[in-house]
Amino acid sequence: MMEFNDEIKPEEQGEVPQSDPEVVDILSVSTKPPRSPKSHHGKLSPKKGSPSKHDRHSHTGRDGRPKKGGSGGKGTWGGLLDTQDGIQLDPNDPNYDSNEEISQLNGNKSARTFEEYKKKATIIVEEYFDNDDVMSTADELRELDMPSYNYYFVKKLVSMSMDRHDKEKEMAAVLLSTLYADVIDPPQFYEGFSKLVESADDLVVDIPDIVDVLGLFIARAVVDDILPPSFLSKQLDCLAHDSKGVEVIKRAKKGYLSAPLHAEIIERRWGGSKSKTVDDVKARINNLLIEYVVSGDKLEARRCIKDLKVPFFHHEIVKRALIMAMERRPAEGRILDLLKETAEEGVINLSQISKGFDRLIDTVDDLSLDIPSARELLQSLISKAASDGWLCASSLKPLSSQSPKPLEDNAAKLFKMKAQSIIKEYFLSGDIWEVISSLESENSSSSAELNAIFVKKLITLAMDRKNREKEMASVLLTSLCFPVDDVVSGFVMLVESADDTALDNPVVVEDLAMFLARAVVDEVLAPNHLEEIGNQCVGHDSIGSKVLQMARSLLRARLSGERILRCWGGGGSSRPGWDIEDIKDKIAKLLEEYDSGGDVREAFRCIRELGMPFFHHEVVKKAMVTVMEKKHERLWGLLTECFNVGLITPNQMMKGFGRLAESLEDLALDVPDAGQQYAHYVERAKAAGWLDPSFSSCRSTLHW
Repeated sequence: MMEFNDEIKPEEQGEVPQSDPEVVDILSVSTKPPRSPKSHHGKLSPKKGSPSKHDRHSHTGRDGRPKKGGSGGKGTWGGLLDTQDGIQLDPNDPNYDSNEEISQLNGNKSARTFEEYKKKATIIVEEYFDNDDVMSTADELRELDMPSYNYYFVKKLVSMSMDRHDKEKEMAAVLLSTLYADVIDPPQFYEGFSKLVESADDLVVDIPDIVDVLGLFIARAVVDDILPPSFLSKQLDCLAHDSKGVEVIKRAKKGYLSAPLHAEIIERRWGGSKSKTVDDVKARINNLLIEYVVSGDKLEARRCIKDLKVPFFHHEIVKRALIMAMERRPAEGRILDLLKETAEEGVINLSQISKGFDRLIDTVDDLSLDIPSARELLQSLISKAASDGWLCASSLKPLSSQSPKPLEDNAAKLFKMKAQSIIKEYFLSGDIWEVISSLESENSSSSAELNAIFVKKLITLAMDRKNREKEMASVLLTSLCFPVDDVVSGFVMLVESADDTALDNPVVVEDLAMFLARAVVDEVLAPNHLEEIGNQCVGHDSIGSKVLQMARSLLRARLSGERILRCWGGGGSSRPGWDIEDIKDKIAKLLEEYDSGGDVREAFRCIRELGMPFFHHEVVKKAMVTVMEKKHERLWGLLTECFNVGLITPNQMMKGFGRLAESLEDLALDVPDAGQQYAHYVERAKAAGWLDPSFSSCRSTLHW
């Protein structure tokens, strides 16, 4: 056999006639022949660029094509590593290797297939952004039938959406969640996002905010259970420390996934789920469970669960399914089968399964009122789930065998049920006096514990309703005149349970913080009570601490009183809050009516109906101006009655007298002895306990 080094020396071979078969054999193993002889069998290759095509124009027998890539040229063989698709391996060549030919063919075919996939995937993504048809897109991707390349679809979908509006980003996130496991295997998602992170340094050229956008996509994928949380740490281990990919991972981890209630925040960041309320989702969950119990169709039930697109709220499905199993004993087996199958197939992850059981453990005492054997039934369900392998019982909260203090608990539970009925009736009627009358009947001993329970129940029910009911709850809380310690205890209970409430109400931080701030503005609570609540019940990293932090921020804002009043509409209804000038006019009219012979109870009612206890200093100021102008003390008597019943607080008294001091100069134009009268009434107010002894008759305070 001729050595390969011998074959690559064209000058030693001379010019060979085209009909020489021996030379053809020698040339058949070369990657770029210098001449264009016919094949060993005398057949012309049909491929473009083949040697036989050029042979028809050759007169010298040499290849006169220009050299490419710096190798070859006229009379040369080109580079050793050059390849040419037009040359086929000759099976009759002594150096022929069949594996080499198969490898070459497979490599070329694979490259062509991947290029074809890339083109089709790009078209599918563009069409999806145009038509927003998730199911059609899923079908088209299935028809490609190239599952090993689906990582590219993940990468292409995300990268194309990142350069578009929030609508397309949300569409991309929804599509990924839909395709997961059904169309695209989890490893393909993992690889697709890995490649996106690796290419962040290149993508930043076209997408300057790549760190934030891709970080949010990764966080959304974790929330939607598309990527495991471990993805973040594993990516950090294999990325260069100064790469953009590291910044992306850190943004996803610290900027999004570490925030309280991050799942809800991330879900809504691009406008998703805006039309989907918690009540809507709960209703759909209840309906799908009822339909499943009747039909037993697991496939349809799983499809409905996926269609909810709230993987972070799947614990609600678990909780409601377990309650249904306890209420409908014959359906227990069917329900447990569904939970087992959804857990094994990853439709509901194990974390959500455990959270659903934990939530039921927390409420099992209340559930016992409707299902006396609820504790025993729940223990049985836990044992069955653990024995079937889809629940880790050791990770659950302890389920004690008996409840402490049964007598006290039963009394409190009975009051809770009656309080709930009273509050719901109030939300329908708006009759505050009826609520007060009912509470006097149900809590005749004015138990501090029951007062606190009512406060908690009132705000809990209001937080799950619309702004109208939230405003009504705040107005009622102001009107009840509970001892401040009882109200503090109620808020302590609310803040302590904020972590659990967040499972049902994702915006509990905003709602509860606003109720706290409103209570301070309404002077139901004093500002220092926030510190007291925090010291009693809040851990540093709890949701309760976030509630108190937000409440303080709301109260520090400029004109916080007016803003907090208007947050839910004001006036105990859904209409916008009154303007300050309207309030001043109403105050002037009610004082005028009382001064002309009105009833004190009617005056109380009018002041309460203003719904602005933080503005009662205006009542004090206007009343005192009238007293000083007319030099009779009927309105002084009204202020005395308001102070005695707690309708006007010492703080509002001080503000009212302070504002009166600021207006003395103008008032003196109509009442020359205004200064002397003011000093006289300040001393009387101090003697009556309205003002602090340190209050000066020359003191000037800031406007509200």
